[in-house]
Amino acid sequence: MTTTDLAAGQGVAPRALPKAGAALDRWRVPLTIAVLAVLPFVLPSQALAVNVLIYGLFTVGFNLLFGYTGLLSFGHAAFFGTGAYLTGMAIAHLGFGWFAAMLTGIVGASLLSAVIGALSIRTRGIYFCMVTLALAQLVYYVALQASGWTGGENGLRGFTVAKADLIGGFSVNLLNPLAKYYFIMFFAALALWFVSRVLNSPFGAAIEAVRENETRARACGFDVERTKLLSFILSGALCGLAGTLSALHLSIVPLDALSVHTSSIVVMMTMLGGAGSFFGPFVGALVFLLIEDVASLWTTHWQLIVGIVFILFVLFLPKGIWGSLIQLTRRRRAS
Repeated sequence: MTTTDLAAGQGVAPRALPKAGAALDRWRVPLTIAVLAVLPFVLPSQALAVNVLIYGLFTVGFNLLFGYTGLLSFGHAAFFGTGAYLTGMAIAHLGFGWFAAMLTGIVGASLLSAVIGALSIRTRGIYFCMVTLALAQLVYYVALQASGWTGGENGLRGFTVAKADLIGGFSVNLLNPLAKYYFIMFFAALALWFVSRVLNSPFGAAIEAVRENETRARACGFDVERTKLLSFILSGALCGLAGTLSALHLSIVPLDALSVHTSSIVVMMTMLGGAGSFFGPFVGALVFLLIEDVASLWTTHWQLIVGIVFILFVLFLPKGIWGSLIQLTRRRRAS
């Protein structure tokens, strides 16, 4: 069932996007990649640019569930941290290469998201939020206790990927910050292309139908539970990918990668950028990390500044920075 079919089922004539909006939607992936490609040259440091990429990708995964499907999870750090831990453990304990370790992290995060998703989608609203939070804390506790594998409170250390060997005898020097950035950007670009294809597919129409009105979506013939579960798994896999890239970037995996603090950060980044917008996750990650980078130079209580900014956005710009810009542009075109 397509978006047009859904509109017809609701008795509403489908409205075509304006030509400029349709063109922007069609070119959103290359335009996003073009913007990301220049970040190392406009931000204060290349390390900050790498963090924007990783946390932006993390937020893209979360936004697929929250922004497009309408399910608010407080436990997505479980997938980010699982991807990071499994990647690090595969390298440090099992001697895997970087690519096999990344696959291990992504598959592990996907399987975990399938389990947590199957348990969580049985609930709704605040109960869904609390179930995801509780299950994520269970994963945190397991990692804390399995200190022989995870390093416990000290986190996982003792692994470094100095270079990534590619097909054809080529290799990328991951000790070079700029080379590392574009190495990570390659995977971010693949993820953005994948998300764009998902959103443009009938499944993309299904998840947005569930977000807008779950009861009506079920009446129109959508398998709501299956749609929610698949969205949850795809979201967890993308967050796991971000975690694997974080492990390769830092060469350590702190226990905080699984903490509720990390889950709250991705919620804030999504709201700051604009939930349900394609480029919003990277805008939110950029704003959050810039505030952290600048404010931490002034005070150790930089979280207070971030909190105040977040409250102001919730009150006065609920659609976030990018979402508000899109809304303003559409209003001007309509007028």
